[in-house]
Amino acid sequence: MPARNESGGAPRSIPPRSAPPAGGQPPQAIPPGRPVRASAGPVRPTPVRTAPRPPAGGGRGGGTPPRALASNGHGGGNIRIRKGRVAGVIAVLVLLAVIAWPVGLLIWANGKIQHVEALSEASNTPGTTYLLAGSDARGSGGIDDSTSGARTDTIMLLHKPSSGPVALISIPRDTYAEIPGQGGNKINAAYTFGGAPLLVQTVEQLSGLTVDHYVEVGFGGVSGVVDAVGGVRLCYPEDVHDVKSKLKWKAGCHVADGKTALAFARMRYADPTGDIGRAQRQQQVIASVGKKIADPAVLLNPATQVGLADAGLAALVTDTNSGIIDVAMMGLAFRTANGDDGVTGTPPIATINYRTPSGASAVLLDDNQTPEFWAKIRDGEYEAGQKVGGMPGS
Repeated sequence: MPARNESGGAPRSIPPRSAPPAGGQPPQAIPPGRPVRASAGPVRPTPVRTAPRPPAGGGRGGGTPPRALASNGHGGGNIRIRKGRVAGVIAVLVLLAVIAWPVGLLIWANGKIQHVEALSEASNTPGTTYLLAGSDARGSGGIDDSTSGARTDTIMLLHKPSSGPVALISIPRDTYAEIPGQGGNKINAAYTFGGAPLLVQTVEQLSGLTVDHYVEVGFGGVSGVVDAVGGVRLCYPEDVHDVKSKLKWKAGCHVADGKTALAFARMRYADPTGDIGRAQRQQQVIASVGKKIADPAVLLNPATQVGLADAGLAALVTDTNSGIIDVAMMGLAFRTANGDDGVTGTPPIATINYRTPSGASAVLLDDNQTPEFWAKIRDGEYEAGQKVGGMPGS
């Protein structure tokens, strides 16, 4: 006779439970016919150490653990999504680095530039005019003579006209000129008498061009820049052993390091053309440095960029209105002027053996040709690729 439960009804059948997941604790068996007693409170199951269950619907038997999904190929899309997100983040970081690097370099470089009050209040003239002065304190930059104080061994006007070719004109440092408030003297004496402001006024009075940007480079910077680009190729047709500049040169073309390039740019006593030849060699050094910097291997190398900027900017002084962008624009104009599309030269010269009232030897400009010369520079009327001015008959 079938057993009855306490209420007198037929006993309830208890369906068998499905097999537990691998490694789990089997459920306790309930003997047939044993009454199920109501509990006075919630039943506290015996703790069983099992792997945590995934959310319902993940697969048979309540789902497969996440690790099993990775191993059996299910759910791999989630991992691919994570990898995709990581790749996206990396791409964004690389892009930001590419954008931020030149911006950061510009900010850093701009902070290294020193500034000086240099510009005059003269009325603007057409185009953009840069005055570049190379200066040093005597005895500190590889030259040894009797001159004391700081002077400008290099004076160049770079003019970008409203239309026409860019012109780079070297003004010999011994050019005889009227210095405001000081009378007639060699033009580089203006820097000694009144620093950058008086030099700017003197050059403006001589050329009729208003200086928009003043850039002064210490001679130590020339050496550092040349070394930063790995040296430059320079040419001179004669053997030279110049005691003053300390240049030792074998006739021909050679790759010069910074020290040699600096001596090359300053040598004049062993050159029969004196200051004129030196101005030409200075332009050669500038052109060679510009060509080397334009090489993609140098231009796009971050380490070289930093070394180049550090070497050049440490010795750079500009007027208070000029920053790194203006210096960069000047560099581009320099490169153009020294190329086939530019104009280079010196003002027309009457003689290099003029005697000043004090008896010193100086360079005397040709009063008849000089006014027209500067007017054509201002208006961009010389033909591209032309060398202008210079010695009589040149």
